[in-house]
Amino acid sequence: MVEIEQNVWGMTPEGEAIILYTLHNDSGAEVRLSNYGAAIVSVTMPDREGRMADVVLGYKHPEGYFFDGAASGKSVGRCANRIAFGQMTVEGTEYRLEVNNGPNHLHGGTKGFANRIWESRVETNRVVMSLVSEDGDQGYPGELCVEAVFDFDDDNALEITYLAKTDKTTVVNLTNHVYFNLAGDGSGSVLDHELRLNSSKVLEMNDKQIPTGKLLDAAGTPQDFREFRTFRPGIGSEFNHIRDFKGYDHPFVIDNWKPNILGEVGELREATSGRSVKVLSSQPSVMIYTGNWLAGGCPETKTGGRYADYDGVAIECQNYPDAVNHPEFPSPLLRPGELYCQKIVFRFGTF
Repeated sequence: MVEIEQNVWGMTPEGEAIILYTLHNDSGAEVRLSNYGAAIVSVTMPDREGRMADVVLGYKHPEGYFFDGAASGKSVGRCANRIAFGQMTVEGTEYRLEVNNGPNHLHGGTKGFANRIWESRVETNRVVMSLVSEDGDQGYPGELCVEAVFDFDDDNALEITYLAKTDKTTVVNLTNHVYFNLAGDGSGSVLDHELRLNSSKVLEMNDKQIPTGKLLDAAGTPQDFREFRTFRPGIGSEFNHIRDFKGYDHPFVIDNWKPNILGEVGELREATSGRSVKVLSSQPSVMIYTGNWLAGGCPETKTGGRYADYDGVAIECQNYPDAVNHPEFPSPLLRPGELYCQKIVFRFGTF
């Protein structure tokens, strides 16, 4: 049985309360969530010897989460990932969005969902957070009503369900930007973590981190994670701009994806601790980001230090980047009367 505690963690500059929710299960594992950015703040899990450690990145103080570039643990939207040049056309109307990442629009803009207080409540053994994004918010059409539902169970599975409705056709692509370090937060690089992905195709990227529209075969390349492999050998590869991006920051296509069906994404594991996390999602792709730019831009960490590059890896289940500008990609459009519903499951364990 999961028990939930809630406490006021801090205040925003506008005087809004930042609530910290702590979810404990019968096995002694724990998840902490914040209503600022609908964020995963910590996940404490046992290693193969039963020793507990926090396995996600985050900050010591609540104000560390204010407009952090890493979007650590946060729910990002209205549209996760990049939209080329901040330009899109929806039902014949052109929209211009904030350019906040080189030449592109990223993660819904500076004042996107990751940098807002969400309304939040406990429903029996789950935490529900909600947000209303008004018509024109960050340049997007339509009023969007969003919910993020967090479930945690005695089998150490954390499930996130994102729901949304709109009154005008708009773009929606929601994900969580949690960074994992299965050796424990503050333990250094994740480049020797092993990743396996249910992905035989990757999106070809241009040098501005936008998909060209072409799918590449992963087989035999540094992006072939169909069997467990570590990140380190491929981190400097020229394949698909890995070196240009300073590491992995790429969308992988999920094999045999079907809309609205929860499918296997893959598994991350760390040999020394024996910890693992299996990932399932209803989304067509997963963005693997090896924390290439964590150094310098992050506030004080939970362990009282500063993150270095590659201290965490984000596994972001989402639609393809720039899908609104690629009719051949799965559509990111949500229309009036439709329900956006996407799930992500992180199943923690040992091996």
